[in-house]
Amino acid sequence: EFDDDEPISPHGDGGLVRVRARVAYDGSGFAGWATQPDKDTIAGRIEAALGVVLGLPGPVVTVCAGRTDAGVHARDQWLHADVPWPLWAEHEQAAKRRLNGLLPASIRVLEITEAPPGFDARFSAMSRSYTYRVADRGEVDPLQRTHVLGWSRPLDLGPMNAAAAPFLGEHDFAAFCRARPGASSVRRLLEFQWHRDSTGLAVMTVTADAFCHSMVRSLVGVMLPVGDGRRAVDWPAEVLAGRTRIPAVVVAPAFPLVLERVSYAPDLAAYAARARRFRGTGDGTRM
Repeated sequence: EFDDDEPISPHGDGGLVRVRARVAYDGSGFAGWATQPDKDTIAGRIEAALGVVLGLPGPVVTVCAGRTDAGVHARDQWLHADVPWPLWAEHEQAAKRRLNGLLPASIRVLEITEAPPGFDARFSAMSRSYTYRVADRGEVDPLQRTHVLGWSRPLDLGPMNAAAAPFLGEHDFAAFCRARPGASSVRRLLEFQWHRDSTGLAVMTVTADAFCHSMVRSLVGVMLPVGDGRRAVDWPAEVLAGRTRIPAVVVAPAFPLVLERVSYAPDLAAYAARARRFRGTGDGTRM
């Protein structure tokens, strides 16, 4: 899920223009979003393709709404890049078509345009939403095996939703985040609930201002034993209050996790400036 401590690129100036793109991808087989040496990543593919499309000698540095882990998918990931204005003006009309021609079918550029004033893919984002799907009523459909977790015990979503309710609002999620020196684990959850879809899958939806590393999958991991009766309804809230990671909370597998939506502030520049200022204190503080 999102790692919201990635560096940002400088604002476009000196002949540069900021472009933004909305992309979707199947994360199966990729080593996550962020570019890594000698690894196949989503950003690595997009940055290389963008460099080719613009006729640059190398990849273009991008900044996304947040970096997803290996195997995680996205329907609505956003990024921005600062590129030379003359090259963008020359290739703008064909950029989407050419990018999708260079990228594998598992990565699609849904739109790419010049960014509105003040847009920052990371800092202008007010919220991010994820889903996580679990099959607890029989075997996983073989055609969904890369997107659905098989669970051998039936889940009761009533207790799971009751256990999730205390998580709403602003809390310190240190018990559900991978520790990072100097980084805050305080986040604001706007939505956290489970439902059955039309096929009977148990689907978690969680929305927050931001997520720290492994947080979403840890939230899944603390809720599943409540749903199958192995833990009491109040156990997840006790873990949250403890602010310490414990072995009993298992981080769920990454492959059923999907980034569904990123929502942006109407006042892009002002919101980004506030977020950048708070996170620039050195403690990773979020909005």
